[in-house]
Amino acid sequence: MANYEKNLGKIDGRTKLVGLLATPIGHSLSPQMHNLGYTLLGLNYAYLAFEVGNDTLKEAVEGMKALGVAGFNVSMPNKMEILPYLDELDDSAKYARASNTVVNRDGKLIGYNTDGLGYVKNLEQQGVDLKGKKVTLVGSGGVATPIAIQLAQSGIQELNIFARNDQFFHNAEENVNYINNEMKSFGVKANILPLEDKDRFRKEVAESAVLANGTSLGMKPLDQLSIVDDTLDVLRKDLVVTDVVYNPQKTKLLKQAEEAGATAINGLGMMLWQGALGFKLFTGEDMPIDDIKKIMFG
Repeated sequence: MANYEKNLGKIDGRTKLVGLLATPIGHSLSPQMHNLGYTLLGLNYAYLAFEVGNDTLKEAVEGMKALGVAGFNVSMPNKMEILPYLDELDDSAKYARASNTVVNRDGKLIGYNTDGLGYVKNLEQQGVDLKGKKVTLVGSGGVATPIAIQLAQSGIQELNIFARNDQFFHNAEENVNYINNEMKSFGVKANILPLEDKDRFRKEVAESAVLANGTSLGMKPLDQLSIVDDTLDVLRKDLVVTDVVYNPQKTKLLKQAEEAGATAINGLGMMLWQGALGFKLFTGEDMPIDDIKKIMFG
């Protein structure tokens, strides 16, 4: 942390730009996290957030490319929609069919996905053993898909994906088919189930070691919602409940989990780890995670 004060606020004509394309974006901690990392390491980069949705995504990507940025992150609702506007996909983005990290390499935009690995690394840091376990995942969008793909590679035995009976259900079908047909060597059985089937949801959660929320439920303006209906008695003491949402740090789901005595893990650790992986791709340097954690979260 010796360089912190010396490098604070250093921006000049050689500063490299990194950005974030998402909406809503006011809650994001990514600009603070990345800029703090640049300051701590004395790197001449600046990270800015841009309010961009699907309707202006194509123009925003073209603008980033024209400006010659070092790269940019992509968050909801753009992670799947951005793929056609990229020049190349890393396997992590190709398999997940979504990208949250784009690197500008000599004018070529290359898409990566660090969400899934960030999620699994966070669980490992929290002492959660996934080997041979059954996991229930709710969601099939731009965050949930890479989580599903990474979970299938983490040694679990079975993955149940619950999704609403609409486009998200179709996405979930694609995820399940991909895992069962293209990832057979990992020995994982994947199933797709309708979120509306409360009896099946209760049964699968009862048999699972981990219940994962991969949706935006719990994040403002949906902070009063949860994937677990108040009438469903599905949470228990030996269950690990995870949320991809990190703001608020304690979602309604995690409050429900704590009340039931379950282990509650929010999305902060995942945010830090996926960010660290992107930081390395943008700068070639390792993000000082421990120092950032200490400064940002105490």
